[in-house]
Amino acid sequence: MSLIASPSVTNAPLTEQELAAWRGMLEVHAQVTQALDAQMRAAHGLSVSSYEVLMFLAGAPGHRLRMAEIADRVLLSRSGLTRLVDRLVELGYVTRCAVENDGRGSFAELTDAGLRTYRAAARTHLEGVRAFFLDRLDAADQIALGNIWTRLLASRPRRAA
Repeated sequence: MSLIASPSVTNAPLTEQELAAWRGMLEVHAQVTQALDAQMRAAHGLSVSSYEVLMFLAGAPGHRLRMAEIADRVLLSRSGLTRLVDRLVELGYVTRCAVENDGRGSFAELTDAGLRTYRAAARTHLEGVRAFFLDRLDAADQIALGNIWTRLLASRPRRAA
């Protein structure tokens, strides 16, 4: 299975079942993301996107990633990510530095203040994930969705190195 549709399927109208599955995923994602974003802004002054950048950096070796790698992980354009990281730099949560031997690339690195902020925000984020999503599902639903997401992610095309 590939996440890229074949031309013969692309023009076929969606069935009610397909449409319900697709729209449901989009609507639930939007609702949960909006609720998480409001909660994170109120509690920590961070958008969900800002939190995700801090989360990826916190989990990276040396708390540091190439900007291009972060851009591949978040739902932002490269220019949007640049603006977001610039705001995190202004807040003192992240620093930027050039990649040696690559004049075009740069790293983002989590500061001590960024790590403290991430750790505090992580508790709020987990509470929100449970309240806005996981608590609405029983164990069988969670297993089924986990299996579906794993299968879809395993079938995605890999980027060339």
